[in-house]
Amino acid sequence: MTDQSRIRFPQFYITSPQPCPYLPGRYEKKVFTHLLGDEPVSLNNMLSQAGFRRSQNIAYRPACEDCQSCVSVRVIVNDFRPSRTFRRIVARNGDIQPALAPAAATDEQYGLLRRYLDTRHAEGGMADMSRLDYVAMVEDTTVSTRVVEYRLRDDMGAAPLIAAALTDTLDDGLSMVYSFYDPQETARSLGTLMVLDHIERARALGLPYVYLGYWVDGSRKMSYKTRFAPLEALFPEGWRKLPPQTP
Repeated sequence: MTDQSRIRFPQFYITSPQPCPYLPGRYEKKVFTHLLGDEPVSLNNMLSQAGFRRSQNIAYRPACEDCQSCVSVRVIVNDFRPSRTFRRIVARNGDIQPALAPAAATDEQYGLLRRYLDTRHAEGGMADMSRLDYVAMVEDTTVSTRVVEYRLRDDMGAAPLIAAALTDTLDDGLSMVYSFYDPQETARSLGTLMVLDHIERARALGLPYVYLGYWVDGSRKMSYKTRFAPLEALFPEGWRKLPPQTP
């Protein structure tokens, strides 16, 4: 019996139009469902492979009228080879120690998140996230998820937190739900480092993909994802390799 045959078909809903955060002058709508019931892990796997993203116990994907700019992408782990630039970023951050932590929110994580949001996304949809909101984001889950913490090695034992990623483990890969980092450490390219680390984590686990969410052609804030080629993208006919993009 397959996972899909054991999943009771969920009920889907659609949001009202909201200003698009990626393309000026456009509006977005999302279709969503709740990751509840007897098989939330299997449901999350199935929906992730169908282009959905997770937020707490909700899976969603864009459902915009007359626009298909948001494209789900995933890194093909076994085909990925780090460029010279990527290898330099890894070497530059040799003093960072990544480690898995439970899906339990901490004050240290929230403090780092607040600095990140206040500096990088002060006008974004998460700008007003409270401590309780962050606890819900991390802990309100029915699926297999962990926090990957990135700490500076410190001979004094302090090991300050410099970056973190909330990550789901799927049947066929790792899904980076949300990541954040110290906004003062611009020279370290910490966002890139976390993606590279997840690619190697997936490789070590024998998982073929790292899910990066949506790539939006024409959005500068999403253009970085194409640097992790080769990528597969979800088109109406299914997953296929995304053609090389012009930087």
